[in-house]
Amino acid sequence: MTAPIDFARHNEEVQRIWQAYHDRKPIRVPMNVNVSARYTLLNRDLNPAGYTFKSFISNPDVMWCHQLDRQWWIRHNVVCDQPMGPADAWTVSVDLQNSYEALWFGCPLEFWDDQCPDTRPILTDDRKRALFDAGLPEPFPASGWMARAWDYYEQFKARAQTEEFHGAPIRVGGVPGAGTDGPFTAACGLRGGTELMIDMLTDTDYYMELMDFIVTATIRRIRAYRERLGQAVESEAWGFADDSVQMLSVAQYETYVLPFHRRLCDEFGRKGPNSIHLCGNVQRLLPVIQRELNIQAFDTGFPVDHGALRKALGPDVQIYGGPHVGITHAGPPERLREEVRRVLQSGVMEGGRFILHEGNNLPPGTPLEHIAVMYDTCKEYGVYGGVETRDRPQFPT
Repeated sequence: MTAPIDFARHNEEVQRIWQAYHDRKPIRVPMNVNVSARYTLLNRDLNPAGYTFKSFISNPDVMWCHQLDRQWWIRHNVVCDQPMGPADAWTVSVDLQNSYEALWFGCPLEFWDDQCPDTRPILTDDRKRALFDAGLPEPFPASGWMARAWDYYEQFKARAQTEEFHGAPIRVGGVPGAGTDGPFTAACGLRGGTELMIDMLTDTDYYMELMDFIVTATIRRIRAYRERLGQAVESEAWGFADDSVQMLSVAQYETYVLPFHRRLCDEFGRKGPNSIHLCGNVQRLLPVIQRELNIQAFDTGFPVDHGALRKALGPDVQIYGGPHVGITHAGPPERLREEVRRVLQSGVMEGGRFILHEGNNLPPGTPLEHIAVMYDTCKEYGVYGGVETRDRPQFPT
């Protein structure tokens, strides 16, 4: 039988590890685990009510209840460098998964059994200019999923005034749309990945017009959302994503996407340092992104050669990373342990700016034993032996 977790002792260690990390005097590598709604919704044992993604996204009551139940389960079962046990407060946010940006531009949302929802492209060959003809979308549409998102947000705020969860208050997080998953990714969602790549090379004027339209609309939306949420509209440091750039060569990225990323960073991250999330095979692009956009924190997925990446980016850049998600999911534990050890001993720890995680979002069905193996291995091989690090600015998370 597994021994009960001493939450107080665990939380003291977590606080000590993170404080040392942020003070640039790391004791060992911190480890995070990202557990999204897909892990719990697609796991029958963790979803006894039988909620589907359709009911989760279509019903704000389901979204509210499942998020709270998921947080309770995480804080009592997922052992990593995150606080455990009862929380002082809980947070519920509007969650439309990674579909929100395409939804805002007008794509329809589709649901499938045992899968995350996704959108369908609307800029088919016979409607390539439909967005241009309609004009820039309003930041706050009168109907559709993004209008419903704001309605959910207001419902959540009202509930949070009167409800508690396990004796603690409930806070309301954000609404999807105050950031971006990236203009190239949005373009792929609107046009289709294959079609967009063909446009990029054979109908370049159209491609550039579409990217310009998306970035102009995105800037307008983010500024409007910040204002409505009571946030500072102007910012000097920023974080964003654009996973679909993994399809591009360095030269293609520099020609066809970098100018649009630069526009966004000039708007919201003029001074920096900035951060970016990029899943997939993007390692070849990261030095250019670092240099051109003042990105000093990279949230990676897989595949990544962590040692080579550290050499390319230098010791002062923050890197999130970990084992290949297939190994995290399938194991076996001995192989996972060896892979985590290999990552930690690759040279990525140089400078004290590495955070171990599960390859960016825990796959449904991953045994808790595998998380424990990662954490135990991190504690064994992620210890710093008298590493001197210098003070550096903190990066947005």
